[in-house]
Amino acid sequence: MSLEAIEKVTQVENLGRERKTAAEAEARQIVADAERDGLALLQQVRADAAESGRELLRQAEAKAAERSAQISQTAETAGAALRETAGKHLEEAAEFIVGRVVNH
Repeated sequence: MSLEAIEKVTQVENLGRERKTAAEAEARQIVADAERDGLALLQQVRADAAESGRELLRQAEAKAAERSAQISQTAETAGAALRETAGKHLEEAAEFIVGRVVNH
């Protein structure tokens, strides 16, 4: 083989090694970028999920407070009706009790 051919083969081999090294470095960079982007996306999804959870909890608490107020109002109305009914029968009950005590 001539000296020129040997030099040419050596140059081609060196160029191939350089390209391979550059391709490996680029591949490592692509993987690192993908991992970084994936972690950033994961953190964003977790943050969004936490915010969504907080919003759902806030809505549930608001609905529970509203329902509690409704139940309280219903109980108050029923209690007032019972008090009114009891008040109407109070005199009758007193007369009944006095009659039972006096007759015995």
